[in-house]
Amino acid sequence: MKIGYPCINRSIGCTANSTFRLANYSEERLIETIGANLECLERILHYNIEKGLLFFRISSDIVPFASHPICKTDWAKHFKRELASLGGLIRESGMRISMHPDQFTLLNSPSEDVTRRSIAELEYHCMLLDAMGLDDTAKVQIHVGGVYSDMESAIERFCARYKTLGAQIKNRLVIENDHRLYSLRDCLQLSKQIKIPVLFDSFHHECLNNGETFRNAVIAASSTWTKDDGLLMCDYSSQKPDAAWGTHTEHIDITLFRDFINRMRGLDFDIMLEIKDKEKSALLALGAYEELRHPPSYLLKHPRTV
Repeated sequence: MKIGYPCINRSIGCTANSTFRLANYSEERLIETIGANLECLERILHYNIEKGLLFFRISSDIVPFASHPICKTDWAKHFKRELASLGGLIRESGMRISMHPDQFTLLNSPSEDVTRRSIAELEYHCMLLDAMGLDDTAKVQIHVGGVYSDMESAIERFCARYKTLGAQIKNRLVIENDHRLYSLRDCLQLSKQIKIPVLFDSFHHECLNNGETFRNAVIAASSTWTKDDGLLMCDYSSQKPDAAWGTHTEHIDITLFRDFINRMRGLDFDIMLEIKDKEKSALLALGAYEELRHPPSYLLKHPRTV
């Protein structure tokens, strides 16, 4: 099991998701920004390797405006050496990488323009991972999308659009359950039609489910992943106290996390912590996981219930 966090490291003093306004676009500005983002990404990766955090979600903003018509720069060629170097670092360390386009990436939108822009965005994400030389276990995750007053038609539209995608996208794309519209059961039913892997989001499942336990949900989602896809990916978080239902917590509740891991004994999957203090909570989670795997001798003699 690999444990990690998404996009931003708050400990090293740089950001790998810098961007700028479209009104200020120039090729020079783009190249400068990409270069700075890649330098910071390398620092983040080294930090993660040193700390044992071997799952990381790369920011979609590594290449600003990559899917926008204004971008004519062959950034993959310009940064070929840097991207290959980052990919080598990732492979040598055994780290797993994912990406997550924003909520406006909607394959099942009734709008052809939204669909066109969504596919362009997916092409960019897959191109970036390809340029790093990463295999198909590096995934691009999206939500199924909207219901648009008719879930059955929305699912049919998703499946139809998915079938038109090239292998470059299909080999990396996964869907995840959300907390308002598409439950795990909905995603599994969609997966049966087009054989797309289902990423399990535990917090979303807590918000919207059909009575499945966490353990049974993980087993069901895992069954949609093939050997080429790698292990199931799982997003993990919990409710922020005194906030609207569905709000991610600022800091990990280590007791809840221990309980979650204990329920999963005998199962293997990779965990992305969608918790707002990023690497701080990821390090606590990693420590708790290692303790559960290799408890101190006194715990073996006097096990505790979590």
